Amino acid sequence: MAKKKNGRIAVPFLITIFIGLLIIGGAAIFIYNYFELGKEDALSEPIARSVDTASYEDNNTILLILDTPEEKSTSTFVLMRALPKDKKLLFVGIPTNTISLVDGQQAKLKDTYDRGGPSSAVNFTEQAFGIEIDRYMKFDSTAFLKICDIIGGVSYAVNVDIIGFEKTDSEQYLNGQQIQTLLTYSMFENGEVQRAYTASSLLAAMINQSDGQRLADSFDRNFTTIINLVDSDITAVDYKNHKTAIKYMFERGTSIARFRIIDGTNSGNDFIPSESFAPDMIKEYFTTPDETSSESSKSK
Repeated sequence: MAKKKNGRIAVPFLITIFIGLLIIGGAAIFIYNYFELGKEDALSEPIARSVDTASYEDNNTILLILDTPEEKSTSTFVLMRALPKDKKLLFVGIPTNTISLVDGQQAKLKDTYDRGGPSSAVNFTEQAFGIEIDRYMKFDSTAFLKICDIIGGVSYAVNVDIIGFEKTDSEQYLNGQQIQTLLTYSMFENGEVQRAYTASSLLAAMINQSDGQRLADSFDRNFTTIINLVDSDITAVDYKNHKTAIKYMFERGTSIARFRIIDGTNSGNDFIPSESFAPDMIKEYFTTPDETSSESSKSK
């Protein structure tokens, strides 16, 4: 009788254990699968890498011309060299009384421009400095004041006594109209050389003090506005081909703008650039690393 009793107890006990194992095991499998334990890492989407969105093919050179006859001054010429990949923007003011050999004859920038317009000024500058200029932009007062509004004013030390400016050696804030007045001022102590220096240094300061991200975000809208106000051979295709690189330069760069002063001597009413200025500028701003390496290989 005792053995039968033990058998009756053992069977339910084993069944209970079996059911318990099923429950516990099922829960374990559920947890195991839910948290994907033991699975091999599946191939996930590659993480996007931060890559350059500019190349040396995006380098470009533009001759900027401010022509405001109502200010009763000669035009202002500034060479702008952009190197988006290196996040550099160079401004070089060119004195209007600069002389050089153009097509085998001595010529002056002001006279060349007055006779032939922007394209003649581009040709003069190319031959004077041995560079290639891609495009030009000619601003009148309306267009220049508009671009000043877009970029913003500038804090700049005005070292000449002009009505409407503070008499101080410290920097003062200049709005668009004041910037234009300073760039077209014709009574600088050192004449056109000082005016060219002022133009290049002031434009560089404007860019460096601006909000690069804000400018990049509004490029599309502002390009349409500006291109309809200026005389330029820049096309919508040019902008489309280079806008990503330009935005990259403004978004990623810090204090991207700089300026250079043309070395040279005054001869009467003319300015003669030094022979070393153009080669030095070309070496630093017009020769890419690839071109430098190529030239070095040829010389060996």
